[in-house]
Amino acid sequence: MTTAQQQTTSPQSAMRLRELVFGAACAAAVRAAASLRIADVLDDRPMTAEELAAAVQAEPKPLRRLLRALSCYGVFTETDDDRFAHTDMSRQLREDAPNSLRYIALWCTEPWTWDAWPRLDDAVRTGRNIFPDLYGKEFFEYLHDDADDSAQVFNKAMTHSSRQSAADLAAFLDLDGVTSVVDIGGGQGHVLAGLLEKHPGLHGTLLDLPQVVAHADPRLRAGGPLADRAELVPGDCRVEIPVRADLYIIKNILEWDDESTRRTLRNVVATARPGARVVVVENLVDDTPSMRFTTGMDLMLLLNVGGAKHSRESLLALLGEAGLHVRDVRPVNPYLHAFDCTLPA
Repeated sequence: MTTAQQQTTSPQSAMRLRELVFGAACAAAVRAAASLRIADVLDDRPMTAEELAAAVQAEPKPLRRLLRALSCYGVFTETDDDRFAHTDMSRQLREDAPNSLRYIALWCTEPWTWDAWPRLDDAVRTGRNIFPDLYGKEFFEYLHDDADDSAQVFNKAMTHSSRQSAADLAAFLDLDGVTSVVDIGGGQGHVLAGLLEKHPGLHGTLLDLPQVVAHADPRLRAGGPLADRAELVPGDCRVEIPVRADLYIIKNILEWDDESTRRTLRNVVATARPGARVVVVENLVDDTPSMRFTTGMDLMLLLNVGGAKHSRESLLALLGEAGLHVRDVRPVNPYLHAFDCTLPA
């Protein structure tokens, strides 16, 4: 290192780098708090480490160390009388919180993640996912065959996340003139259900894999309050989209390789009527206040499935290549952007 480089190294930058290389400790601490359900036990009254330890069946001294570490990051806070209290962040680890992130915290720190992250350099060198090297099979095959507990955490995390973003998207979308909508790869159909509840004259279709639509939101299934205006269609959007509608919604599924994304967009264009509207909703790795979160997800996708989050430019290029005209790009919330497109008339 040259003298000039030594002079530009500040104590603050050295401290920040030290904190970053211990990032795994922070993630593990959040996971431990979520697993122990500390946030569920702690109410509006600050509690001592001894009281919390008795409630969650843990040892007081190590629990105090865990809480002190989390308090450094704003997850819980330590009071002057040696008690611990909630913060905005710690409340989101409660399972009953309206915007609970408990299952997201567990999902992003599942046991397989600790095997995968140290192989990030291999994924960067080769440009492919490293999951088959670790477990002998692809990621989702591993989840369903060998890691049922992790699969359940994944399902709950996606359900919580979908419910939250569905409410934001229902408030965001202007459906003036729209009478029919298709939610492509829409999972359990929380977005579709939210739109149908808000717009009584709207009819909708949920298109996803057979095993997914079989467990659709009860509101959409036979006997549900929205069933008469909803259709559940099993299928793979990368193969065919056999439904015509005024509006097609594609949310958080264009994260595969670019060729799979191209096939999905081509299938929309091949089926939709001229002038139909297509709204693509994605997390972006640029132009967003959630860069640290979305770039982290981007790297995880590289590791486990070989996928990627989009930048604004990369997604605009793929949409244009498919023949879609992008009318507008706007944030839905701090994590999601909507690309509002139309097919040429």
